[in-house]
Amino acid sequence: MIKDHTQLQAGALLVAPPMQWDPNFRRAVVLLCEHTDSGSFGLILNRSLTIVMEQVFEDMSGLEEEISWGGPVQPETLHFLHRLPELIPGGIEIRPGIYWGGDFDVVKQSIHDEKLDLDDIRFFLGYSGWSPGQLADEVEHGGWILTESDTDTVFDTAESAVWGQALRSMGGSFAILANFPDHPSLN
Repeated sequence: MIKDHTQLQAGALLVAPPMQWDPNFRRAVVLLCEHTDSGSFGLILNRSLTIVMEQVFEDMSGLEEEISWGGPVQPETLHFLHRLPELIPGGIEIRPGIYWGGDFDVVKQSIHDEKLDLDDIRFFLGYSGWSPGQLADEVEHGGWILTESDTDTVFDTAESAVWGQALRSMGGSFAILANFPDHPSLN
């Protein structure tokens, strides 16, 4: 578990607390890909879209890999996470075994040639972004719970289970929060 905003860095998970009502981030888990003095960039791990790759790229017909919603900023941009540095050059390692971006032409060709296991890559439209100091301020005021990411959370956990699993993995009172009802007023 990460203790405070001073430990914000690439590879951290931002977990929305149960009472986060902003529809963009309600029960969201964001993988922080970049955190610098210029701002922060992350991708929401648990928001599926109802579109697939072949709907976005003409040259990827037959590829029905779902695209996730990375966040509300620049929703027309495509981003990807992978665990294939030996296959996809140019990616940035943001945590051991987790890479952000790389040569997209190689990705498309590898998919076409069936050299790429789709369990090792995730695609996102848009991203989550914060101006300088904004994310640290949100964390300091309880807008996010910080923890560390791992390849299982990013690639192997069902989107519907990511939020609860991230909290349970922190143990203690955070594990209890994982069971917090989505709409407490209905209980």
